[in-house]
Amino acid sequence: MKNSNLIEIIQQGENSAVEFKSADVKTDSLAKEIIAFANMNGGIILIGIEDDRTISGVSKEKNWEEWTMNIARNNINPPLNIDFEYIELDGKIIASINVEKGKNKPYQTIDGKYYIRIGSTNRIASIVELMRLFQESGVFHYDLCKVENTSIKSLNYNTIAEYFKRFEIDFEKESDENRSNLLTNTDILTVNGEVTLAGLLVFGINPARYLFQSGITFVHYNGNDVTGDIIDSKHIEGDMDYVISTAFTSIKNNILTPSIIIGLKRVDIKEIYPDKVFRELITNCCAHRNYAITGSKIRILLFNNRIEFISPGKLPNTITIDKLNAGVSFRRNQLLTKFMVVLRLMDTFGRGLPNVIAEAKRMKKSILFEEIGEEFKVTLEL
Repeated sequence: MKNSNLIEIIQQGENSAVEFKSADVKTDSLAKEIIAFANMNGGIILIGIEDDRTISGVSKEKNWEEWTMNIARNNINPPLNIDFEYIELDGKIIASINVEKGKNKPYQTIDGKYYIRIGSTNRIASIVELMRLFQESGVFHYDLCKVENTSIKSLNYNTIAEYFKRFEIDFEKESDENRSNLLTNTDILTVNGEVTLAGLLVFGINPARYLFQSGITFVHYNGNDVTGDIIDSKHIEGDMDYVISTAFTSIKNNILTPSIIIGLKRVDIKEIYPDKVFRELITNCCAHRNYAITGSKIRILLFNNRIEFISPGKLPNTITIDKLNAGVSFRRNQLLTKFMVVLRLMDTFGRGLPNVIAEAKRMKKSILFEEIGEEFKVTLEL
């Protein structure tokens, strides 16, 4: 790290990605800080900086690198890789520890506590937050969970029959017992007869009745920010097929295609993205959002110069923005994507975002991937 960068970081103070520690920091305290960063989006710990931003430095007599590496290896479960460097500033030595977003979340202390970073402080993860961490790691799949107060009566038999038809099974001709076994063995129902989250999203008669976070909010603004007049607004609810199709139609009906009359023909003067681009981005939101986040829906915001696709949930552990730009795909909801692939709502090759990136490049338009808080946003230039 350059001294100029370090000075800027110190001046900004502690935040969600920066922590200051005195040279008398204890082993357990440093382990907690490292864990909190690794369980979230990573960060930097500067030892030798006081809370008031005073540069106090560390003693040259102690091997700080060995000490911090031992903490990351012996006081954190699972062990964690960190980057360490000494930086000299104003004649004093600063120990800098860079913690990347963890690849094996969730991390815990040796006495079993899971910490997360919220703003400039650390705290023990709640049950819901811990569940999200396990989901990000791929250890736990939320789409397999039961949805309370549901049963086989919550399902649309026509959609289910179409699904099993792909496997040459005539669901409608099966006995009630065989139907129940088929639904249980394919994880549409749990062993206790409740509908799984993935089963309800794809085959449910009215998923939003039980899953308030399901569906899509679409808003078309007149202008380039949310202060503009609202031209169109929809809350789209239903099964996965209906939600994707209706959101796609809403985009197509609202995007303006400038044209002129040449001779007897009307000719477009501005190229619009192929239909597959919008459908891929809608499908990506629906298939990969974090349904454990119950306070918000998927949002599609259309402006004059861009369209934003906002999906609740951070990227899973091993996925970064750079990897997305390189064409790496991921599946947060394994069961949900399986159902969607069989019903041909999405393909099985993970080509969605790479296709969108390729089309944007061909049209010389920008595309931006961002993680903002607990959301993932794709912004497509129009």
